[in-house]
Amino acid sequence: MMKVLAMEFQKIKRKGIFTTVAVLLGVQCLWGLYSFGNMNGEKLAQGWYQCLYHFPILNAIMMPIIIAVLASRLCDVEQKGQTFKLLETIIPAETLFHAKYLCGVIQVVAITVFQVLMILSFGVIKGFGGPIPWDKILFYLISTIGVHVTILLLQQVLSLHFSNQMVPLTLGLLGSLAGLFSMFLPKGIGKLLIWGYYGVMMRVGLNWDESTRISDFYYVPIDWLGVFLLVGMFLAIYIYGSRSFARKEW
Repeated sequence: MMKVLAMEFQKIKRKGIFTTVAVLLGVQCLWGLYSFGNMNGEKLAQGWYQCLYHFPILNAIMMPIIIAVLASRLCDVEQKGQTFKLLETIIPAETLFHAKYLCGVIQVVAITVFQVLMILSFGVIKGFGGPIPWDKILFYLISTIGVHVTILLLQQVLSLHFSNQMVPLTLGLLGSLAGLFSMFLPKGIGKLLIWGYYGVMMRVGLNWDESTRISDFYYVPIDWLGVFLLVGMFLAIYIYGSRSFARKEW
């Protein structure tokens, strides 16, 4: 398994995936520096709230597309060369499926960990008010990884199914738009879409006073129904995807 995983990393070494990820993190870092650059005392007091509110929105905008590109790059070599049948003579189909997926998981987990470190750095350097909300940040880390890896699993299944990679890439783009739009609708609607779970998992809400133009952030409880639904979606996609790939005739 480890040799197959190492082989997957070698395949994407020169495909610009790491550059794309670096650009993503750079954009988010620049956004954070701009947004939190000039904060008065009132804004600093709600700094942790703002980070945990705005970064899920950034994820909803950017990550479905990045994940779609990542999954496509992990699968397009075999799709273009039509080598899946050849590979399956020396590597079990399940092992190949898991290696590709694990390669993508490692990368999205690294992205999320770096993002959390960025949030903590903003808070410490700028002097956000109050203690660091470790429980909220830990939930943000775990839930964001959960959404990432579920979307990655869906995109990999699609990239393995369609030889034309424009189909899964287009779905990633549409998913990004749908996920962002669902954030401004009732949570029940967001639960119907995998990409909407960036909003479902948010622990911070916002009250906007139109007359005073003041934003007031507040913590919200964990949506446990959303957590269980996300786990259910993951398991359903995994069972279907791994079995269909193992049985597929190339």
